[in-house]
Amino acid sequence: MAGSQAQGSGASVVDVIGASLDVAGYIDQQPVGAFQIKLLLTCAAVLLLDGFDTTAIGFVAPSLAKEWGLTKAALGPVFSAGLFGLMIGALTLGPLADRIGRKNIIIFSTLAFGVGTLVTAFVPDVNALLAIRFLTGLGLGGAMPNTIAMTSEFNPQRRRATMVMIMFCGFSLGAALGGLLAAALIPQFGWRSVFVVGGAAPLLLVPILALRLPESVRFLALTGHANARVAELLALINPKAAFAAATQFVVHEPVLAGMPVQHLFREKRTLPTLLLWVVFFMSLLDLYFLTNWLPTVLNDLGASVSTSAVIGSMLQVGGVVGAFALGSVIDRFSFRALALVYFIAVFAVGAIGQLGHSTVFVTMAIFVAGFCMVGGQIAANALAAAFYPTSVRATGVGWALGVGRAGSIIGPMVGGALMTAKWSTGSVFMAAASAALCAALAAFSLSRLAGMSGGKGAADQPSSFDATLKPATTTGS
Repeated sequence: MAGSQAQGSGASVVDVIGASLDVAGYIDQQPVGAFQIKLLLTCAAVLLLDGFDTTAIGFVAPSLAKEWGLTKAALGPVFSAGLFGLMIGALTLGPLADRIGRKNIIIFSTLAFGVGTLVTAFVPDVNALLAIRFLTGLGLGGAMPNTIAMTSEFNPQRRRATMVMIMFCGFSLGAALGGLLAAALIPQFGWRSVFVVGGAAPLLLVPILALRLPESVRFLALTGHANARVAELLALINPKAAFAAATQFVVHEPVLAGMPVQHLFREKRTLPTLLLWVVFFMSLLDLYFLTNWLPTVLNDLGASVSTSAVIGSMLQVGGVVGAFALGSVIDRFSFRALALVYFIAVFAVGAIGQLGHSTVFVTMAIFVAGFCMVGGQIAANALAAAFYPTSVRATGVGWALGVGRAGSIIGPMVGGALMTAKWSTGSVFMAAASAALCAALAAFSLSRLAGMSGGKGAADQPSSFDATLKPATTTGS
């Protein structure tokens, strides 16, 4: 990189860059400013609606089951249909975004899950519901990995996990809002009203995204064909900067040709990738078991539908608090902190099954479980985004989430099977706690791998588990 700094009379420093500029390095030198915060809020808005629409089915389940005469076992496939769509969406739209850009996929995904959720309000029977929830899930699955990648790529390394985790709080807030709105809307307007609200809001957001959401600056730089737009975006990050017209914007990462998925298993990424998948699988298995079944279990224990929804929403409220509390800790300690968080979750999740008849204590246990399980999952998202290079970042996050979605499908179904088999509430939640233990052990193994590679963890640099990887400077052409 060649460059100089000029000082005007009493003015701020202006950077005049010639030859080439490393985009990631430049962003790392800047403070987090208004542009990044606005972008974070925009991506958080997408995930807020994603969280609302993903979890709404769990909050309406008791009313829906009563109206249609469904058993608990029949609810399992209803929960899992949307989650299966989420899995397929994450596995396919993540790699597609690494080819055509993050922005287009975020807009398409928001439009798709908005339409799908609105249509859910008018389904006549359970078969139609299964089909629509699957199609809605496709859109929901594409939004998450790309908002994570987008936020990660616009922020400096030292604050990257914190910013991604704060952004991802939008999902938890949306999920909690689903419980609170369900409690307010269902007694007055019925369960279908929840999906009318959940479908209309994303459709209103789509034109705002089309006008205001930028493309990822690192993605544009990697293509090597958008220097003018890259300069505009970097100037938004630092309004005091100016760039020479001939400046070439580069990303010091390899251009990974071929199928993006294959690069998740190259350059010594295989073992870390597989361990990340274990973390995501077990974490989301547990999280979606809790999200979908808590309102029903609490209702069975004597709480009203509205009260069950409010208490169940504490899972996501705890997650929001956890994300804010854990951000700087994850930036500093990476997978070591994540492993500890999941170990604490083991005891919190197990306690829910023992305290179900005490409103105060079960609410506390659910809050702590949310702090650890939701907060831990948000941290895992941020660490996954930091681990993979730009050209496969959405693929890496998307596939980790896709594998995790397999867990999220299995979780509700296992919960239904255990309850149908007449397992006690305490035994069911002890089984759920074992999934948190598996996630903790996988995160601990990742921290050991990072230690052996001489780094703090995935948050340090792309592919930090591979000390031998030395990517060449490239414009992506």
